[in-house]
Amino acid sequence: MASDPQRGQRGASGSSSASDQSGSEERKPQPDEAHSAFTPPLGVPYPPLPEDEHPTSEFALPSGLRPETPAEQEGSAFTPPSSTTGQTPMPAGSTALSYAFTPPHGIPAVRLTKEAPWQDRMRTMLRMPVGERPVPERLERADDETGPAVPRVLDLTLRIGEILLAGGEGAEDVEAAMFGVAHAYGLERVEPTVTFTLLSISYQPSLVDDPVTASRTVRRRGVDYNRLSAVFRLVDEIASEGITLEEAYRGLAEIRRNRHPYPSWALTVASGLLSGAASMLVGGTMLVFVAAAVGSMLGDRLAWLASARGLPEFYQFVVAAMPPAAVGVAFGLAHLNVQASAVITGGLFALIPGRALVAGVHDGLTGYYITAAARLLEVGYLIVGIVVGVLSVLYIGLQLNPGLRRLNPEQSLGDYNEPLVQTVAAMLLALAFCVLLQQERHTVAFATLNGGVAWVVYGALTFAEINPVPATAIAAGLVGLFGQLLSRYRYASALPYVTAAIGPLLPGSATYFGLLNFAQGHLPQGLTSLVQAVSLALAIAVGVNLGAEVARLFLRAPGIEEAGARRAAKRTRGF
Repeated sequence: MASDPQRGQRGASGSSSASDQSGSEERKPQPDEAHSAFTPPLGVPYPPLPEDEHPTSEFALPSGLRPETPAEQEGSAFTPPSSTTGQTPMPAGSTALSYAFTPPHGIPAVRLTKEAPWQDRMRTMLRMPVGERPVPERLERADDETGPAVPRVLDLTLRIGEILLAGGEGAEDVEAAMFGVAHAYGLERVEPTVTFTLLSISYQPSLVDDPVTASRTVRRRGVDYNRLSAVFRLVDEIASEGITLEEAYRGLAEIRRNRHPYPSWALTVASGLLSGAASMLVGGTMLVFVAAAVGSMLGDRLAWLASARGLPEFYQFVVAAMPPAAVGVAFGLAHLNVQASAVITGGLFALIPGRALVAGVHDGLTGYYITAAARLLEVGYLIVGIVVGVLSVLYIGLQLNPGLRRLNPEQSLGDYNEPLVQTVAAMLLALAFCVLLQQERHTVAFATLNGGVAWVVYGALTFAEINPVPATAIAAGLVGLFGQLLSRYRYASALPYVTAAIGPLLPGSATYFGLLNFAQGHLPQGLTSLVQAVSLALAIAVGVNLGAEVARLFLRAPGIEEAGARRAAKRTRGF
């Protein structure tokens, strides 16, 4: 019987299919996700394992080399140091996180007590780099006692800073006060920021927590040194005596409710007294005194009327400068034997914004350039308002009578030298300034005496034929020196002792000469006089600031006795 080759092949294939089916039943197929591109296919043997069962990295240390000692991890700047003598080696078994970096001279501790004025303690912290600031003394609390609420502390700090900034205090002193309040209530990592109209403060509980930031806008500014001194006393009680947050809020509410120490009519009389005393400084008689006082009081009432109508401060200065100039021009047109220029000069003394100028230059010298620029811009606007008011009246008077000889500076304001009369006039001028600034009554005598000393020093230097600009700077430096010493002795602001005392040094006559020359068409002479007036004003501001810095040199700055003298702020060094 013949064989069928196809049947044999089918049988062979059938037997192989059967064997494949039995094998597939033993090995179940796996899904595609279980296969890797690097897995050897079936039937291919695996490569031999390496001698080392643990694969190594190309960055692994080669065999035969000793591993390096791990570097000490730098700690946090907010971790209290364990020693103040330098780097402390870590003992065996301790972790690097428990140790913080310490500068070579150590981290001094600031004690919030009356060992030194709080102004110096906080100003020292402001002028040091953030990473080297001293660690304030921690408040000891019981385990179940919690500190004050952070938002309330920040709100109190901003309210205090608002009163100080609105009262004309410098940006550095405002930040120092805000530092003192925040540290007194246990907020260590705070950063206050002060500009001309905006106050902000940021507090960060720790390096891993979100910061809490609050801000406040200063929309109205007023001169009240009585309130300013009360706020300084409140800050001193908070920073040195440790009063509670509720007591601080009650004290701040009482300060806001307090009335001004002098009524409005007293301010008007003081304005007239100031102009009359200023006219006597440049050789005015008793009739000139009365005329200057009347003109200044009229200008003050017009400024109050403009303020009540909501006019900006620029227009208030324009209308306030017109009456004194009008009185002087009227005397010149009447051909009376009266020094009309002395009348106008006395009226200018009451209007020149010396307080804002000193504050602006102080902010610039201490590194607060934005606030300084805003203050100086404000001073520029106010001076332009004075110029517009006086020039308008002078121009009208010269049009009516081009030959007004009484307005000629060379003939009307000669070399007047009466030391006794001028010293009394200078002290009277400083006294009137104290009333206009709403100062406390116990500060009036010191400021008045300080103003008399400033004029005596200035008169002696000019009598010795020293240029008026350096003479003014030296006299203003003594004013700043005495003012800072008195403020630290009384733990108060220096402004009540300084601002009124610089009144006799203000460049009233130089300003008038420049305006009169402009009105007469003598532009070179007018520009020269105005440049001299600006130079004298800057000399006053720089002298006051320099005197304040010299006063601080006599006091020990807290927290850096071991580290040496206080370093200046490294803000601009060419890089």
